Amino acid sequence: MKRRGEQGGEDSAICIAMETRPESHYGSITMDAPVQPQDRNVFSDGSTRVDFVLVWEEPHSPQKEGSTGFNPDHRKWREEFLSRLKRCGLLQEQREVVQLKTRICFILLSAPWSVLCYYAEEISLRVPLQVVNTPNPNWSEQMLQKLSIPNPLMQDVPNSPPDYYTCQFRTNKLQRFLGSEDTETFFKTTQRHQVLYEILARTPYGSVKKGRVGIDRLLSEQVFTAAYPLHEGGFQLPAPPVSPQALGLRQILYAYWAQWACWRRYQPLDHIREYFGEKIALYFAWLGFYTGWLLPASFVGTLVFLVGFWLVATDIPAGNSFIMCPICDICSYWNYSSICITYKAGLLFDNGGTVFLSVFMSLWAVTFLEYWKRTCSTLSHRWDCSEFEDIEERPRPEFTAMAPMTMRNPVTGVEEPYFPENKRINRTLTGCMVIIIMVVVVLMFLIAIILYRTILSIVIYKSHNSFLSFSAGRIASISGSVLNLLVILMLSRVYTSLAHILTRWEMHRTQTKYEDMFILKVFIFQFVNFYSSPVYIAFFKGRFVGYPGNYNTLFGVRNEDCGAGGCLIELAQELLVIMVGLLYGRKLMAWWQKRKMSPRLKEEKEEREEVQRVVKEMEEEEEVMKKETKKAEEEVFPWEVDYQLLVCEGLFSEYLEMVIQFGFITIFVAACPLAPLFALVNNWVELRLDAQKFVTEYRRPVVERAQDIGIWFPILQFITHVAVLSNAFLIAFTSSFLPRLYYRYTTDSSLSGFINFTLATSRHNYTQLHQNTSCRYRGFRDENGEYLSEYFHLLAIRLSFVIIFEHVVFFIGRLIDMMVPDIPEELETKIKREHYMAKEALADNQSLGKMTIPGEDIRSSELRRRGSRPSPPQSDSPPPNLKGIPEESNTPGGC
Repeated sequence: MKRRGEQGGEDSAICIAMETRPESHYGSITMDAPVQPQDRNVFSDGSTRVDFVLVWEEPHSPQKEGSTGFNPDHRKWREEFLSRLKRCGLLQEQREVVQLKTRICFILLSAPWSVLCYYAEEISLRVPLQVVNTPNPNWSEQMLQKLSIPNPLMQDVPNSPPDYYTCQFRTNKLQRFLGSEDTETFFKTTQRHQVLYEILARTPYGSVKKGRVGIDRLLSEQVFTAAYPLHEGGFQLPAPPVSPQALGLRQILYAYWAQWACWRRYQPLDHIREYFGEKIALYFAWLGFYTGWLLPASFVGTLVFLVGFWLVATDIPAGNSFIMCPICDICSYWNYSSICITYKAGLLFDNGGTVFLSVFMSLWAVTFLEYWKRTCSTLSHRWDCSEFEDIEERPRPEFTAMAPMTMRNPVTGVEEPYFPENKRINRTLTGCMVIIIMVVVVLMFLIAIILYRTILSIVIYKSHNSFLSFSAGRIASISGSVLNLLVILMLSRVYTSLAHILTRWEMHRTQTKYEDMFILKVFIFQFVNFYSSPVYIAFFKGRFVGYPGNYNTLFGVRNEDCGAGGCLIELAQELLVIMVGLLYGRKLMAWWQKRKMSPRLKEEKEEREEVQRVVKEMEEEEEVMKKETKKAEEEVFPWEVDYQLLVCEGLFSEYLEMVIQFGFITIFVAACPLAPLFALVNNWVELRLDAQKFVTEYRRPVVERAQDIGIWFPILQFITHVAVLSNAFLIAFTSSFLPRLYYRYTTDSSLSGFINFTLATSRHNYTQLHQNTSCRYRGFRDENGEYLSEYFHLLAIRLSFVIIFEHVVFFIGRLIDMMVPDIPEELETKIKREHYMAKEALADNQSLGKMTIPGEDIRSSELRRRGSRPSPPQSDSPPPNLKGIPEESNTPGGC
């Protein structure tokens, strides 16, 4: 694979020649910044910066050779990996922390200037050309300014990161970039982390054909126990209060973002992006935007719920009593008046207001997504990543090391690693088969839970306990919901691990494509996993029961019927159990993870104290050694502190939780009007907890760029369309809204006798078999079990309602889509202006050299084996002793 700097002549990506003033230089900005505390993220010489840390643990005693860390293969791979890193030009320094049973080894890595330049050009880092001073107000701030109303959401966050015009780094154009005279501060700390991770991820430590490439594989094999960049100082605020401008970036994020007092303030998105990168900043921008939009949804949902309370208070119970048929084979007859309280509780969710709420939430979801597209386009342009996926994104390091071929990129003209498409398709189809198998497993568990509920209700009823027998159905339903939640969480963990393996095997070129395919796999499974039980209750439970004397069975067990209060209240119960379980389940898992770390920290502290006691006893008479030991005891280095933090596992679980929640408040909102309010409260808490985790509890993640929230946006659009259809069928077939409306306009506007209208009488032969007792059951049938004409009238009305509902909602949603442009008008004008200025600058730079534009045709000769091409020449400024990264591990002298 050719290096980016190997193109002959002038580079094709001509940097825009801009006039820069000395006071606007990137380097001068750091010089004008307030004096910060002494940087402790350095080597023992006090000046070489620590860019990355590798850690492993090993026991002291040689008798424990079989334990992790002393595995001969692990030691061999580790030594080979570190040796190759040294050949790549990285500086290394080893530190050790001795404990009673183990020894923790830290390898501090640093990239010199030449290595940074080489790989910055290789991975297309963007560097500043000119400072841009543009305000970044949001819509609420602009609206309050126009109304001359003080903004309670505003906060003055110090040290706002400056904005720049940027372009891709080129070594031969170094003098055109801001701050190029200061090699220590030219590349940001996060960019240095990116360079180090690129080297670590593509460096082999064994046979490439066997996949022995990169730090991620070494971590999974437990050759290293951790690999991370360092945080920039502590997060705690100084004990004597200091000026806000004197705080570090991590301290600013803790004070103005992660604390609970900031719950009603704007998030400092530019500071988040500066410290954690665009990908994490976009997640928090989306989460904050989503939480703000939940305010009107929760208000309307609460209002509809209060309307339900009013209907409950004004509802007049039926005066007559009906003897109902048993709801299971061994159950007894029961009186309809015994479920009066349950029936009234059902009116909280089953009333005319839910129709309005369903329409409102469907349109709310469409409008929310349209306005998020506008916000996302503004942020991606402001953060200079609006063309990241199409032009700038480089192949994944693991893909770069393991791809068998190279091919010229038709967009950039750069020769890149290539994996044959037919092989990828075959592997993708295999992955699809695994998804289908796992979905079948989910459905098998669903059937098992259905049978569990039926059998448990029979067992409880046979116990002859009057209280338990009366509540047998409710107990079985609630316990089934909890069991379903446990199955959901268990299968989620299993399939997520399996999806990681499948997606890595499919060999996707870019990190964005890799993550999109991984997310798609997991979401398809999770969609079935989370929503199968609510869908069954909403649309299938009680539909195929049959009627007295002709009941349908499943595996010899009578089909499950809805409880005495109906299916809608059971659906609301199921949704509440899953939503609350998800909320507290993840919190409980996070607490358990921290608790598992606590014994380890306690043990390490005890071991350290034991070592200190022994050392103090042995060296009691040697004053010099005593002072050195005391000094070593008091000093804890930053890499030791960060090693005790939790591993940041990415944003997948955070996004998944919010998307599943989005599905619950849109797909099944007709069954639970309070779901948006619960989501709002949860998200207020979730946002602060996530902020605290990233600032105080997690090791610092490697910065990743992103253009948007990725495939999550199409998933949200899919959920929005499913929600329209789901709510239409829920109102038409599950709720009693349409039967009530039909009865009101055809029989009695006061709804007197409506209960009798919805009940059928058992057949004569069934009555004779059961002590000549006639009973009633839900259905529109005559005494022979045949459907009445009212059944077909209602069926036609229900199908017509579904068609009219979804057409009206989709039509209005389409109008909203057309009326709200994806890109704001002022931003579109700004983008056109920048493109015009870029063309003018390119025209002025024609005299500097003839531009090399790669041909558009990709000939078959450009596709070849990785090992069959001659070794590429060096780039403009290669790192010292760097001969190029080979594709095979047996190449001598390779990184």
